[in-house]
Amino acid sequence: MSKPSRITFPLALLAAWICTAACVNNATVSGYRAADLPSFTSTTSGMERHRGFFDYYRDDDSGRLYLAVDRWDSEFLYVNSLPSGVGSNDIGLDRGKLGSTKVVRFHRVGPRVFLIQDNLDHRANSENPEELRAVSEAFAASVIWGFDIVAESGTRVLIDATEFCLRDAFDVVGSLAAADQGSYSLDESRAFMNWDSSEAFPKNTELQAVLTFVGEGMGNWVQDVVPTPSVVSVHQRHSFVELPDAGYRPRRADPRSGFNSEVWRDYAVPIAKPLVQQFVTRHRLEKTDPTAARSEAVEPIVYYLDPGAPEPVRSALLEGASWWTRAFDEAGFINGFRVEMLPDGADPMDVRYNVIQWVHRSSRGWSYGSSVSDPRTGEIIKGHVTLGSRRVRQDFLIAQALVGGARADECLELALARLRQLSAHEVGHTLGLQHNFAASTVGRASVMDYPHPLIGLTTGGLELGDAYDVGVGAWDRAAIRWGYSQLDEATEQEQLDAMVQDYLRDGLQFVSDEDARPAGSMHPGAHLWDNGADPVAELTSILAIRSHALDRFGPELLQPGEELTHLDELLTPLYLLHRYQVDAVSKLIGGMHYAIARPGDPVTSSTPVASTVQRAALAGLLETLAPDALAIPDRISNAIPPRTHGERRTRELLPSHQGTAFDPLAAVEVAARNTVAFLLNPERAARLVDQHARDASALSLAELLQALSRATVTAAPAGDPAGAVQRVVADVVVQELIGLAATENTSGMARAAARSELESLVNSLSLGAGHTSIQAPLRAQIDDFFSHPEAYRRMWALELPPGSPIGCGSSR
Repeated sequence: MSKPSRITFPLALLAAWICTAACVNNATVSGYRAADLPSFTSTTSGMERHRGFFDYYRDDDSGRLYLAVDRWDSEFLYVNSLPSGVGSNDIGLDRGKLGSTKVVRFHRVGPRVFLIQDNLDHRANSENPEELRAVSEAFAASVIWGFDIVAESGTRVLIDATEFCLRDAFDVVGSLAAADQGSYSLDESRAFMNWDSSEAFPKNTELQAVLTFVGEGMGNWVQDVVPTPSVVSVHQRHSFVELPDAGYRPRRADPRSGFNSEVWRDYAVPIAKPLVQQFVTRHRLEKTDPTAARSEAVEPIVYYLDPGAPEPVRSALLEGASWWTRAFDEAGFINGFRVEMLPDGADPMDVRYNVIQWVHRSSRGWSYGSSVSDPRTGEIIKGHVTLGSRRVRQDFLIAQALVGGARADECLELALARLRQLSAHEVGHTLGLQHNFAASTVGRASVMDYPHPLIGLTTGGLELGDAYDVGVGAWDRAAIRWGYSQLDEATEQEQLDAMVQDYLRDGLQFVSDEDARPAGSMHPGAHLWDNGADPVAELTSILAIRSHALDRFGPELLQPGEELTHLDELLTPLYLLHRYQVDAVSKLIGGMHYAIARPGDPVTSSTPVASTVQRAALAGLLETLAPDALAIPDRISNAIPPRTHGERRTRELLPSHQGTAFDPLAAVEVAARNTVAFLLNPERAARLVDQHARDASALSLAELLQALSRATVTAAPAGDPAGAVQRVVADVVVQELIGLAATENTSGMARAAARSELESLVNSLSLGAGHTSIQAPLRAQIDDFFSHPEAYRRMWALELPPGSPIGCGSSR
């Protein structure tokens, strides 16, 4: 592919617009002469000059920054980022977070210089200037900023870039507002250049500022992390980066490959060809000997680890990231990938370094694999991994809940094993790879899946030694071969397609976020946080492990010196250990086997999951609603005291209707609702209706609803304490069933089936005195809905504690 032609903002239109605006404010524009401007020498006298991609001058007397520009209408990259953040996962303004990447250019009109971002989303890859003009005039460009020229020497001018650097380019104000932390504004009197962290290098100029935002300071998350919540100060960086040379060869995207891609529309393609163009994002990697099957890399891909990561975390991160060396070796590159410590004095935000950064937050949260790439071609220039430091503590907590603090060494090793996998996972994103949630159905085929700890249950108890795999998997190695192998240009597409066919024949496939994350997902292999090819069998295994651990749950799990209230923290992930597997099993119900495919691939048609499998999945999920599965024994409830002074109940704990006290029935409520909400998802209900209409032997929505009601609402009443659990579950089922019948996005036939089941329940709850303990409140809910369906609104419900990444989380 040739380098995409640049689409420029029509200069005549730009000049006319600028002159019109300028003449309003400055009547002397029409009489502007370069001779009126002072020289560089006189203007910069006494300033500190920094030579680099763009020279800049530091004026300590005024605190102002001046940029020297002599490249006109020559494209380069502009990236903003946050070297120093707020420290809250929920707000999202993390240390090291990358902002947008723009291809921009400086353009001069009279006494002013403009930073222009041309529209690369809509292009014309053509040599015809009129074709280029037609596209450029059809879609708007963006004039990012206007600068005053303060000095000039020949074609070189000096512009005042202070206000450009001291503006809220990262939209901190918007992020704080979106997180409901209040209304903030930039206080210009407390914004200044951070000279110590600004520098100019031959291929990039890095300009850093400290910005201060003032506001109400009423948000809980801001109050948790900022010493004066009404005053939030962060560091913001502006990077001007030289674009890569033309030696990189873009690779056309294939949706079966698992690679991310740059996407744009090319209006110069023939009508019979696709308008949308997609090219994979990846690093440039070339062999010193392109003809050799294996060769040293001309310039290897090197990642650098943040020295702020302590031991033993540091060693775990280095080891996990280094797993990718094997994949690149199999792709034909000797020493094509390596991981090192960040050199002393190097800045992790410097675009020249691929970095793995250890980032602290006030709470656990996602880790990220981000990158700076060339939007013209997809070439990755900088990979930047953000790993949240609280994650590893949650993994340790889960292990402790399973086996106890007496086995702390094993708990630590499980946490570090997960950290190795997480390091590899996030680096994989920065190499260009997406998630692959089908990998867990083929052994442990990819670190790009979300792995649930694989716990062994033996006669001796629970075993943690094989909780996480070691090394990149078969899918990872196949994906790197596809994305990075250096191929002959004439036969590249044929070779790439042959690679895809090879791994499809090996049973590997790509299933990513869109197929896995929504609650109504239907791909039976799109599993987050599970193991094995049979979700129902894995649910049975997880429930057995959970039951074993709950039978042994008590103060003995605590480490020396821990307070009894911390049992609450251990119980939460253990009690909800099966939550991810419930999600996986639910995908079988109304599920569809399908694949991203092209004609000739092994799987090209979509077929429903077998009825026997769907009914087995339904039976498995109903087991999670049984009183035996949900009841928390009194010995556990009685062992957990209310939160002590200074310790409130947080979202990390099972919720409570009882204030600071532990509430076993609230735990039942949220766990039951998790299962029932998956079962009664409107999209799943619609698919069940459709599948049964096509095949009368298929599981129908009516059959599912009847089975759910019989197992919960109309089940033979048990004595307390099991009866109390049964009543909570029945209440949840009726609430969710009414929700299915009333929700606007429920299909008409699914809504009718839900209403029919509710009518049946009214009759059932009217029969037999044995049901009097639960029938009155349930009937009241149903009667109220039928009496005033137009006034229905979903009842407030307790929230399930955060799941991903509850010890098993990873990036998006």
